[in-house]
Amino acid sequence: MIDIDLAELRNWFGFGVAGNFAGHLEQAGEAGDFVKVVTEGYAPKGIFPWYAPGRDDFLGEFPLSNDSIVLPGTVEGDGPLNLQIEPEVGVACRVVWEGDTVVRLEPFALGAFNDCSIRRPGAPKISYKKNWGASSKGVAPQFFDISDLTPDGPTATLRLVCYLRDSSGEEHAYGIDSPLVGYSYYGEVLLDWIVERLANQKGSADTPLEDVGALMVASGHPQNVLIGIGATRYTPLGESTYLRPGDEAIVRVYDTETGAASELRQLVSSR
Repeated sequence: MIDIDLAELRNWFGFGVAGNFAGHLEQAGEAGDFVKVVTEGYAPKGIFPWYAPGRDDFLGEFPLSNDSIVLPGTVEGDGPLNLQIEPEVGVACRVVWEGDTVVRLEPFALGAFNDCSIRRPGAPKISYKKNWGASSKGVAPQFFDISDLTPDGPTATLRLVCYLRDSSGEEHAYGIDSPLVGYSYYGEVLLDWIVERLANQKGSADTPLEDVGALMVASGHPQNVLIGIGATRYTPLGESTYLRPGDEAIVRVYDTETGAASELRQLVSSR
């Protein structure tokens, strides 16, 4: 296992992959956001930023925490603050640059990640749902030490699961227990696709996507990135239940062969 130091993560760039697990966008009510995004086959819909160090807007706010999700303050015109757990695998990668172009991503660790989101219908970009300040997102303090993401490699026995423990102490299945190799794109196929998207995804006014590659350049060519590779499907309860103060989110990556686990527990608190 590798310790993931939050102080070090402040220098990393953070982004996610949208639509990389069949059925998730429909369950989250976000499939309609991507009607003008054309993809091939089972490819994800695109990539989106959730942390860009050095920026002076909301994306420059460091959002990661090991143990809490803080409810955002209300904004005039906002609807209900419906926060939903996004159980994901976070992959830590070294970035290989040639000038202003990312030419390779080298994975070295992966672990539990909660890409917690506000369900804001009509938000112009995905990032508007992803970072509302400190403790917007959850990350496990330890990751699996792994450099081979091939589907038949050492991650083939890893699974991702998510539970919600409510304020009464009752625990509910929130995300469907899923194998990592169940992602639509995984391993080198996923990493190569991300590199291509960093070079060619420019975003437009009529899609929720942005030019993540340009944001990385503006952040000073970061040497490391943390990538949320997509949320898995919800259980019926997870699909219909939003977080409330006092709830505890449990996102866990575990190995079916060894019993080793990278576990994230988060308390949801109010300001």
